[in-house]
Amino acid sequence: MQKDLQLAIEAAIAGGKEILKVYEGPEIKVEHKEDNSPLTVADKAANDAIVAFLQTTDHPIISEENKQLDFEVRKSWKTCWIVDPLDGTKEFIKKNGEFTVNIALCQEGKPTFGVIYVPVSRELYYADVSKSIAYKSVLTKDHNINKELFTEEDRIKPSALDRNLLRIVGSRSHMNQNTIDYIDSVKHDFKNVDIVSKGSSLKFCLVAEGKADVYPRFAPTMEWDTAAGQAICNAVGLSVISQDTNEELLYNKENLLNPFFLVNK
Repeated sequence: MQKDLQLAIEAAIAGGKEILKVYEGPEIKVEHKEDNSPLTVADKAANDAIVAFLQTTDHPIISEENKQLDFEVRKSWKTCWIVDPLDGTKEFIKKNGEFTVNIALCQEGKPTFGVIYVPVSRELYYADVSKSIAYKSVLTKDHNINKELFTEEDRIKPSALDRNLLRIVGSRSHMNQNTIDYIDSVKHDFKNVDIVSKGSSLKFCLVAEGKADVYPRFAPTMEWDTAAGQAICNAVGLSVISQDTNEELLYNKENLLNPFFLVNK
C-alpha cells in the first residue's frame, strides 16, 4: 500500500507539471465535451502522464479522461484507481490557480488513500485512511520533493468546532437555493457564519486542514471529483455523507455520478 501511495504522489506531481506547461503558455485552447464541460490540452496531457505511472500496478483505472468501461466489467474490481487529471478546469481557464490533480485508490468502494496536488502553489496533500493520517507538504519551485514526506510537522488536522463561528465552504457568487437553505438551518446554532470560497477539490482540503468547518455540496459531482478529497477527509476523522443514504460516499458505482453530500465532523 505504501508503494502504491508513493507512486500516486509521483503521478500527481508529473500530471501537475504537464498542466503547467499549458497554463504558463500564451493561450489556453478550450474544447467542450458532450455535456458542455470544458476540456483543454492540459487535461489530456496530465491524464497521459498519470496513466503511465498507474498502469504499472495491478489496479484498473477510472479517469475522467479515459473511456468509461461498462459496469459489467467494473463490478468485479476489488480495487481501482480513481483519477481526475485536472479538477477545476474552469478555474484553470480563469488562471486563478485553484485547480488540482486528484488520485485515489479505492478498495471495495471505499477510498484507502488519496493524493491532491496543487500545481500553482506546489502544495501536496496526501493521506492514508487506514492509518488515520493526512499531510500537506510544499514542493520546490521545480516541483521536487526536497524533504522527507510523512513527517509529523506536515500533518494536518481539522479544527475544533467553535460555537462562535461556523466556516462553510461554498461560493459567494453562485450559491444555489439548497445551499442557502442549509446555511439558514445552522445559523441558529452559531453566533456567526462565514462563507469560505475555493475551487476544485481544495474544498475538501480546507476542512481537512482546519481552514473551514463544513462543506455542503448540493450540486452534481462525479466520483473522480471527490475520491481523493474524501480519502484525505476520512483520514483526519471527517465524514463525507451522502444525502441519499446517510452513509459515506461509495465508489466504482454503476452510475459514477455522486449524490449530494456533506463533509463535516
